[in-house]
Amino acid sequence: MINEKKILVFTATYNEKENIKILINSIFKNYPNVDMLIVDDNSPDNTAEEINLLKKEYKNITLVKRASKLGLDTAHKIAYNYALDNNYDYLITMDADLSHDPKEIENFVKNLEHNPFVIGSRYIDGGKCLMKGRRLLISKYGNILIRLILGINCNEFTTSYRGFNLKDLESFNLNIVKASGYSFFMKTIFEISKRDIIIKEIPITFKDRSFGYSKLPRVEILRTLLNLFILFFKK
Repeated sequence: MINEKKILVFTATYNEKENIKILINSIFKNYPNVDMLIVDDNSPDNTAEEINLLKKEYKNITLVKRASKLGLDTAHKIAYNYALDNNYDYLITMDADLSHDPKEIENFVKNLEHNPFVIGSRYIDGGKCLMKGRRLLISKYGNILIRLILGINCNEFTTSYRGFNLKDLESFNLNIVKASGYSFFMKTIFEISKRDIIIKEIPITFKDRSFGYSKLPRVEILRTLLNLFILFFKK
Protein backbone atom coordinates (compact mmCIF):
# COMPACT_ATOMS: atom_id res chain seq x y z
CA MET A 1 0.00 0.00 0.00
CA ILE A 2 2.80 2.41 0.88
CA ASN A 3 4.18 2.11 -2.66
CA GLU A 4 0.90 3.23 -4.22
CA LYS A 5 0.95 6.76 -2.82
CA LYS A 6 3.33 9.67 -3.11
CA ILE A 7 4.40 10.20 0.51
CA LEU A 8 6.47 12.93 2.11
CA VAL A 9 7.90 12.42 5.60
CA PHE A 10 8.94 15.65 7.31
CA THR A 11 10.92 16.54 10.39
CA ALA A 12 12.44 19.74 11.77
CA THR A 13 15.90 19.71 13.34
CA TYR A 14 17.87 21.78 15.79
CA ASN A 15 20.93 20.12 17.32
CA GLU A 16 19.92 16.57 16.39
CA LYS A 17 23.21 15.33 14.91
CA GLU A 18 23.28 12.20 17.10
CA ASN A 19 19.66 11.30 16.29
CA ILE A 20 19.16 12.24 12.64
CA LYS A 21 21.33 9.50 11.13
CA ILE A 22 19.50 6.82 13.13
CA LEU A 23 16.12 8.29 12.14
CA ILE A 24 16.90 8.56 8.43
CA ASN A 25 18.40 5.07 8.22
CA SER A 26 15.36 3.62 9.97
CA ILE A 27 12.89 5.40 7.70
CA PHE A 28 14.52 4.32 4.46
CA LYS A 29 15.22 0.80 5.70
CA ASN A 30 11.49 0.30 6.22
CA TYR A 31 10.09 2.62 3.53
CA PRO A 32 12.63 3.11 0.71
CA ASN A 33 10.08 4.70 -1.61
CA VAL A 34 9.03 7.66 0.55
CA ASP A 35 10.60 11.10 0.21
CA MET A 36 11.95 13.02 3.16
CA LEU A 37 12.05 16.77 3.79
CA ILE A 38 14.14 18.15 6.64
CA VAL A 39 14.14 21.78 7.77
CA ASP A 40 17.19 22.60 9.87
CA ASP A 41 17.42 25.87 11.77
CA ASN A 42 21.18 26.31 11.41
CA SER A 43 22.02 23.82 14.17
CA PRO A 44 25.31 24.69 15.89
CA ASP A 45 26.14 20.97 16.22
CA ASN A 46 26.33 20.63 12.40
CA THR A 47 23.16 18.57 11.99
CA ALA A 48 22.84 19.88 8.42
CA GLU A 49 26.31 18.62 7.51
CA GLU A 50 25.35 15.16 8.76
CA ILE A 51 22.21 15.26 6.62
CA ASN A 52 24.23 16.30 3.56
CA LEU A 53 26.44 13.24 4.03
CA LEU A 54 23.34 11.03 4.17
CA LYS A 55 21.99 12.63 0.98
CA LYS A 56 24.82 10.92 -0.89
CA GLU A 57 23.34 7.57 0.12
CA TYR A 58 19.65 8.49 -0.03
CA LYS A 59 18.74 10.56 -3.07
CA ASN A 60 15.17 11.22 -1.93
CA ILE A 61 16.14 13.59 0.90
CA THR A 62 15.57 17.34 0.57
CA LEU A 63 17.23 19.62 3.10
CA VAL A 64 16.20 23.20 3.78
CA LYS A 65 18.78 24.92 5.96
CA ARG A 66 17.57 28.20 7.40
CA ALA A 67 19.79 31.02 8.62
CA SER A 68 18.59 30.97 12.22
CA LYS A 69 16.17 29.34 14.67
CA LEU A 70 12.83 30.36 13.15
CA GLY A 71 10.48 27.97 14.92
CA LEU A 72 8.51 24.75 14.52
CA ASP A 73 5.39 26.44 13.17
CA THR A 74 7.13 27.99 10.17
CA ALA A 75 9.06 24.77 9.52
CA HIS A 76 5.84 22.74 9.40
CA LYS A 77 4.27 25.28 7.05
CA ILE A 78 7.25 24.96 4.73
CA ALA A 79 6.66 21.21 4.68
CA TYR A 80 2.93 21.56 4.04
CA ASN A 81 3.47 23.97 1.15
CA TYR A 82 6.25 21.81 -0.27
CA ALA A 83 3.96 18.77 -0.18
CA LEU A 84 1.17 20.64 -1.95
CA ASP A 85 3.46 22.18 -4.54
CA ASN A 86 4.95 18.79 -5.38
CA ASN A 87 1.62 16.96 -5.54
CA TYR A 88 2.11 14.54 -2.65
CA ASP A 89 -0.81 12.40 -1.54
CA TYR A 90 0.20 12.19 2.11
CA LEU A 91 2.32 14.31 4.42
CA ILE A 92 3.55 12.67 7.63
CA THR A 93 5.25 14.87 10.24
CA MET A 94 7.32 13.65 13.15
CA ASP A 95 10.00 14.63 15.66
CA ALA A 96 13.67 14.15 14.87
CA ASP A 97 14.75 13.08 18.36
CA LEU A 98 13.70 9.41 18.00
CA SER A 99 10.70 9.86 20.29
CA HIS A 100 8.53 8.78 17.35
CA ASP A 101 9.09 5.27 15.99
CA PRO A 102 9.40 5.29 12.17
CA LYS A 103 7.97 1.77 12.07
CA GLU A 104 4.57 3.31 12.89
CA ILE A 105 4.53 5.20 9.57
CA GLU A 106 2.86 2.19 7.95
CA ASN A 107 -0.10 2.52 10.33
CA PHE A 108 -0.40 6.21 9.45
CA VAL A 109 -0.50 5.36 5.75
CA LYS A 110 -3.11 2.65 6.33
CA ASN A 111 -5.38 5.06 8.20
CA LEU A 112 -4.85 7.97 5.81
CA GLU A 113 -6.43 5.87 3.10
CA HIS A 114 -9.82 6.46 4.76
CA ASN A 115 -9.23 9.56 6.91
CA PRO A 116 -8.19 13.12 6.03
CA PHE A 117 -6.22 13.66 9.24
CA VAL A 118 -4.51 11.14 11.52
CA ILE A 119 -2.73 11.87 14.80
CA GLY A 120 -0.56 9.53 16.80
CA SER A 121 -1.90 9.42 20.34
CA ARG A 122 -0.11 8.44 23.54
CA TYR A 123 -3.32 8.62 25.51
CA ILE A 124 -5.70 6.13 23.90
CA ASP A 125 -5.86 2.35 24.30
CA GLY A 126 -2.64 0.88 22.97
CA GLY A 127 -0.71 4.15 23.23
CA LYS A 128 2.16 4.71 25.63
CA CYS A 129 4.13 7.68 26.88
CA LEU A 130 7.54 6.68 28.23
CA MET A 131 8.49 10.11 29.55
CA LYS A 132 9.04 10.36 33.28
CA GLY A 133 8.48 12.71 36.18
CA ARG A 134 7.52 16.33 35.56
CA ARG A 135 7.52 16.05 31.78
CA LEU A 136 5.07 13.14 31.85
CA LEU A 137 2.73 14.94 34.25
CA ILE A 138 2.76 18.13 32.16
CA SER A 139 2.07 16.17 28.97
CA LYS A 140 -0.63 13.86 30.30
CA TYR A 141 -2.63 16.37 32.31
CA GLY A 142 -1.99 19.18 29.85
CA ASN A 143 -3.71 17.18 27.12
CA ILE A 144 -6.61 16.39 29.45
CA LEU A 145 -6.97 20.09 30.25
CA ILE A 146 -6.96 21.05 26.56
CA ARG A 147 -9.66 18.49 25.78
CA LEU A 148 -11.86 19.73 28.64
CA ILE A 149 -11.52 23.42 27.81
CA LEU A 150 -11.89 23.15 24.05
CA GLY A 151 -14.52 20.39 24.13
CA ILE A 152 -12.88 18.56 21.22
CA ASN A 153 -13.23 14.79 21.02
CA CYS A 154 -9.52 14.09 20.91
CA ASN A 155 -7.07 12.81 23.53
CA GLU A 156 -3.87 14.11 21.95
CA PHE A 157 -3.16 17.72 21.01
CA THR A 158 0.56 18.26 21.40
CA THR A 159 2.45 15.55 19.54
CA SER A 160 3.80 16.35 16.07
CA TYR A 161 3.40 12.76 14.83
CA ARG A 162 0.62 13.45 12.36
CA GLY A 163 -0.59 12.49 8.91
CA PHE A 164 -2.38 14.66 6.37
CA ASN A 165 -4.29 13.27 3.39
CA LEU A 166 -3.70 16.31 1.21
CA LYS A 167 -6.24 15.26 -1.41
CA ASP A 168 -9.04 15.16 1.18
CA LEU A 169 -8.25 18.36 3.09
CA GLU A 170 -9.77 20.90 0.73
CA SER A 171 -11.25 23.02 3.52
CA PHE A 172 -8.01 23.13 5.54
CA ASN A 173 -4.53 24.48 5.00
CA LEU A 174 -1.80 24.62 7.63
CA ASN A 175 -1.09 28.23 6.70
CA ILE A 176 -4.32 29.34 8.42
CA VAL A 177 -2.94 28.26 11.82
CA LYS A 178 -1.77 31.46 13.48
CA ALA A 179 0.29 30.34 16.45
CA SER A 180 3.96 29.89 17.22
CA GLY A 181 5.96 27.38 19.17
CA TYR A 182 4.22 24.38 20.70
CA SER A 183 0.87 26.20 20.70
CA PHE A 184 0.92 25.64 16.95
CA PHE A 185 0.18 21.94 17.38
CA MET A 186 -2.77 22.57 19.68
CA LYS A 187 -4.25 25.23 17.43
CA THR A 188 -3.91 23.00 14.38
CA ILE A 189 -6.28 20.52 16.04
CA PHE A 190 -8.61 23.40 16.92
CA GLU A 191 -8.76 24.60 13.30
CA ILE A 192 -9.29 21.08 11.97
CA SER A 193 -12.10 20.41 14.44
CA LYS A 194 -13.72 23.77 13.67
CA ARG A 195 -14.10 22.64 10.06
CA ASP A 196 -15.78 19.38 11.09
CA ILE A 197 -12.88 17.34 9.73
CA ILE A 198 -12.70 13.89 11.28
CA ILE A 199 -9.73 13.45 13.62
CA LYS A 200 -8.52 9.87 13.58
CA GLU A 201 -6.37 8.91 16.57
CA ILE A 202 -4.06 5.93 16.33
CA PRO A 203 -1.93 4.60 19.21
CA ILE A 204 1.78 5.38 19.30
CA THR A 205 4.55 4.74 21.79
CA PHE A 206 6.33 7.97 22.65
CA LYS A 207 9.91 7.37 23.76
CA ASP A 208 12.08 9.77 25.70
CA ARG A 209 15.05 11.02 23.72
CA SER A 210 18.32 9.07 24.00
CA PHE A 211 20.60 11.92 22.91
CA GLY A 212 20.44 15.67 23.46
CA TYR A 213 17.93 17.45 25.64
CA SER A 214 14.31 18.52 25.56
CA LYS A 215 13.73 21.91 23.97
CA LEU A 216 10.50 22.77 25.81
CA PRO A 217 11.17 25.95 27.83
CA ARG A 218 8.92 26.95 30.71
CA VAL A 219 7.80 30.07 28.87
CA GLU A 220 6.36 27.79 26.17
CA ILE A 221 4.12 26.09 28.73
CA LEU A 222 2.79 29.46 29.87
CA ARG A 223 2.26 30.58 26.28
CA THR A 224 0.32 27.41 25.51
CA LEU A 225 -1.94 27.96 28.51
CA LEU A 226 -2.58 31.54 27.45
CA ASN A 227 -3.40 30.47 23.90
CA LEU A 228 -5.65 27.72 25.22
CA PHE A 229 -7.88 30.21 27.02
CA ILE A 230 -7.86 32.51 23.99
CA LEU A 231 -9.16 29.60 21.90
CA PHE A 232 -11.81 28.87 24.54
CA PHE A 233 -13.29 32.34 24.10
CA LYS A 234 -13.12 32.02 20.30
CA LYS A 235 -15.24 28.86 20.27
